[in-house]
Amino acid sequence: MKFFILGLYFAILIAIGFYNLRKSKDVGGFFLGNRSVGPWLSAFAYGTTYFSAVIFIGYAGKVGWGFGLSDVWIIIGNAFIGTYLAWKVLARPTREMTVRLNAMTMPEFLAARYDCPYFRTVGALLIFIFLVPYSASVYMGLSYLFEQVFQINFTTALLVMAGLTAIYLVLGGYFAVTMTDFIQGLLMLGGVFVLLYYVFASEPVGGLVTGINRLAAIDPRLVSPAGPNWWGLLSLVVLTSLGPWGLPQMVQKFYAIKDERSIRPATIVSTIFALVVATGAYFTGAFGRLFFDNQMPLLNGSPNPDLIMPQIISQYLPPWVGLLLLLLVLAASMSTLASLVLVSSSAVAIDLVQGSAPGLSRRTVVALMRFLCVCFIGLSVYIALKPTIILVLMSLSWGTVAGAFLAPYLYGLYWRRTTKAGAWAGMLTGLLLSLGLSFYYNLDGNLIPTIGSLAMIIPLGVVPLVSLLTPAFSREHLLKVFGSADLSQVVTKELATEDLGYRK
Repeated sequence: MKFFILGLYFAILIAIGFYNLRKSKDVGGFFLGNRSVGPWLSAFAYGTTYFSAVIFIGYAGKVGWGFGLSDVWIIIGNAFIGTYLAWKVLARPTREMTVRLNAMTMPEFLAARYDCPYFRTVGALLIFIFLVPYSASVYMGLSYLFEQVFQINFTTALLVMAGLTAIYLVLGGYFAVTMTDFIQGLLMLGGVFVLLYYVFASEPVGGLVTGINRLAAIDPRLVSPAGPNWWGLLSLVVLTSLGPWGLPQMVQKFYAIKDERSIRPATIVSTIFALVVATGAYFTGAFGRLFFDNQMPLLNGSPNPDLIMPQIISQYLPPWVGLLLLLLVLAASMSTLASLVLVSSSAVAIDLVQGSAPGLSRRTVVALMRFLCVCFIGLSVYIALKPTIILVLMSLSWGTVAGAFLAPYLYGLYWRRTTKAGAWAGMLTGLLLSLGLSFYYNLDGNLIPTIGSLAMIIPLGVVPLVSLLTPAFSREHLLKVFGSADLSQVVTKELATEDLGYRK
């Protein structure tokens, strides 16, 4: 029965890919759905890309074990900062400016905004290289769950997931992604409520109040607002909540939304989605110690936090609940994987290849993107087969990519005085901080979230500092970027200070 339901689910995904094949024959259709995606599909696409097997398996288990109920702050941060404020602050200007500049990708936007084609090349390489570990971490989370619930070999599960992702994504592109995201998002919402009910009703927890008392008996800090390590907790809140602001696979949802009127309902729906799903993941992980008598599960004789959630599901919940939760995590992960693969393939096909050879036909570029989707999935599988901790892979990827893009992207949308040198300084600062400190501390899983947070925050100070010390852009360039009406309002407001934000 398990395999029948799983097979039916896979068949639906593949059917959606075939259905959308005819809509994805050019670059705009394959990568952005021709910028015609409505509010509900956009909201679910954002939410399902945000939360994947990394959250439910790696993060929920390890973070819950280490911080207890104080991980509620991560839930609040993900819902309010990572979702609500992201839509409020970024969605409208991103869509308007990318349409004005005819930009479809983050590197293409930065190159046009700062009048520097090298942003396109460097940005594309960063995306393709550093989103591979994140994709690998998602595959790892899925495979651990398949191994525990279905007793399917880790490698076999990994290859099956990779093959399925390749088929439905290569066929249908962004249209297929958004349709499946909606279906998978409904699965996630239903599965979360079932998960919470059975976790609280289980014998090790014994209800919410009893569970809190049992956690307090192990360590009172596990039920305190600050938790055992407030600095580490703050780092995780920043990494997982501010990180999406600079991740290309998240920002892509703002490029593709149909119109400005769709933004408000999408904001509301995606925020509710994030609140529900994050609560299910982190609240469950917070009680992980109760299921294992305060002894972390072992893999090959070594403690492995990635096994906490899969073993809770397989050992303490009814089989049909385990199947539903498997579909929940599968749904979350397939959506994230599809977005990661799509953004990464576009980085090479659109930003590197088409950027250097603009005469290529649309069909050639789309065919190249489909081929690169398969290559990216293959690289992710290769890394996923190497033994490591999911949290380490995900934190390194988020910190590096968001650290490089967040400051140049955010200031590029709102501050006209941002210069090319300032944007480069911000990108390089984030990149060097993330990689330099991560490898200096030998990829220490306890420090990488803090490093990733610093890599995102410090460039927010570097970009304006360098911009104020370097020549501003010409008025003509700013008119092209911000539009004549927008710029004229700024000129009026700033005449009194004689700081027009442009070079005459």
